[in-house]
Amino acid sequence: MIQKDVIQSIIETTRVEEVISEFVTLKKRGANYIGLCPFHNEKTPSFTVSASKGIYKCFGCGKAGDAVNFVMEHEHYTYPEALRFLAQKYHIEIVNEEPTEEQIVEQNQKESLYNIYSFAQNYFTDYLFNHEEGKSIGISYFKEREFSDESVQKFQLGYCPGVWSEFTQHALKKGYEIQVLVQSGLTIEKGNDYYDRFRGRVLFPIHNLTGRVIGFGGRILKNDPSKPKYINSPESYIYNKSKVLYGLNFAKNAIASLDNCYLVEGYTDVISFHQSGIQNVVASSGTSLTADQVRLIKRFTPNITILYDGDEAGLKASFRGIDLILEQGMNVKLVLFPEGEDPDSFARKQRPVELKAFLATKAQDFIRMKTGLLLVEASNDPVKKAGLIREVLSSVSIIPDTITRSIYVKECAMLLSIDESTLIFELNKILRAKFKYSNQQDSVESLPELPPVMPTIKQPEIAGDSCEIQELAIIRLLFLFASREIVFNHPDEFGRVQEVDVNVAHFIINDIRNDEIVFENHLYQQIFDEYAFFILNNEFLSDHYFTSHKDITVRNLAIELMSTAYELSENWKENKIYINGEVQKLREAVTSSLLALKAKKINKLLLAVQQSLKNEKDDTEVLVLMQKHKTLKKLLIQINKQLGRIITP
Repeated sequence: MIQKDVIQSIIETTRVEEVISEFVTLKKRGANYIGLCPFHNEKTPSFTVSASKGIYKCFGCGKAGDAVNFVMEHEHYTYPEALRFLAQKYHIEIVNEEPTEEQIVEQNQKESLYNIYSFAQNYFTDYLFNHEEGKSIGISYFKEREFSDESVQKFQLGYCPGVWSEFTQHALKKGYEIQVLVQSGLTIEKGNDYYDRFRGRVLFPIHNLTGRVIGFGGRILKNDPSKPKYINSPESYIYNKSKVLYGLNFAKNAIASLDNCYLVEGYTDVISFHQSGIQNVVASSGTSLTADQVRLIKRFTPNITILYDGDEAGLKASFRGIDLILEQGMNVKLVLFPEGEDPDSFARKQRPVELKAFLATKAQDFIRMKTGLLLVEASNDPVKKAGLIREVLSSVSIIPDTITRSIYVKECAMLLSIDESTLIFELNKILRAKFKYSNQQDSVESLPELPPVMPTIKQPEIAGDSCEIQELAIIRLLFLFASREIVFNHPDEFGRVQEVDVNVAHFIINDIRNDEIVFENHLYQQIFDEYAFFILNNEFLSDHYFTSHKDITVRNLAIELMSTAYELSENWKENKIYINGEVQKLREAVTSSLLALKAKKINKLLLAVQQSLKNEKDDTEVLVLMQKHKTLKKLLIQINKQLGRIITP
């Protein structure tokens, strides 16, 4: 268990924008940061991070929360795991209390795979450097690939001994259970026998975004046609090869800063590029590119440059995968290496400056390259050329941005020597067909929408005489501006007008309590009471108290009301155009919201009095009700006058 004061310290120390920027590329926009949401597929950024409020909010899928919620959702951590992650990041010491038996079981189940992979990586790396077999076979291979010791250490490369089950036996001696070893895929079970999956192979650990080992890729060094050259760890709940890119944990910062990602095929390509000073490179690890992998790159940049060897047949086979990139609204370039070369071999033959120059000058736009390759293939055959046009337009139709599509149509028209209007006509036919198919699918299938972890607060249908809208406006002001000061003109004992600073929360709470107003909505009343408790007892109320509230309903509401999808551009100030927002008119916002609530309450009282008058038979009671109605009506007129409303007496 983590002590409450330590939890509070973690929450108060954590900077939400710093935490999220490790996983999402954020750009400053006004007082907030914006980026592509990591929780759903989007082409236009709607993921907003507020540093001042300590929260994030996606206005596309509705997910929201604070730094702890983000780590839990993104890394699939439990609440204690997320707190420990943040504590480690901000160097906050956690003094552990004795955990319960249930907590131990839960933690062991979650961490067992991470632990065994970490143990295995250390074992394989140690075996590589400190055992004769590792040095004679593994180190020799890496030196042949011209990998430096620094690169081997950086990428945590290793070697698994060729003996049948040497690693498994070593792990068992160290206390690891055979079930965990089998589950991880490091050990294979065959009848009553067990043996090492990666025996006799050099190993490339596969890391997640935070650098934890989640699997291995192993290359055999013997010429044995009966065995595959490369094998990977089997998939588990921490390793899904379609959602992982090799080297991304090392490359993510460089990708974001250089705004480009080089995509290669193999582990050695990545390592050779790093040795040449090019760090913004990742590998699909020999698998066909997937939509999840594309979205993973898109978190850090919209630009991908795919590096291929000189095999045009292989390039044509990859067109389907490249269409996935275009579908995400990303920009794709291709680099073809000279015949007989791949990224690894070419990088080792070039000086770093020459390699960088080659990549910069040889990168071609995908649509242009595809058009050029297919045009050569079609030659002077009209039928083949017609098929080529449809294939190119099929790729263009995938691009979501209409302006980009228009530009490509113009360029294709020039490359293909065909009238642009003809291409536009054909493109529109393809788009109409896709639209029709999409509508048919929508009518046939109705898939349930999964609720987000931090769901958007949907306002209930409110009756016309309800005060909940006005109550919500008060709660919102408390969430946003509780600690701010507003200035009132107040006469002193001599009648002189003086400016007095009043705390927003104090003012709202005292005003509502003085008028003995009770909220109709129980959740709003609960929040108001909590504010009142802290304020009236002069206790400290953290800025993040409600966005990290133990009650998830309160927390969701706080984040929802404190989030905004829009931000005033800094260009207004640069051009000396100043716009008064809610902060600048805070006194008016507070007073008008309180008056609006009171007006609504009085309206309800008036309706109740009118109903009583209809049913009342006693003349004396009727007179009392009429006087009450008159008083309430007069008060309502006064309030509406202050609000600038016109109401007939």
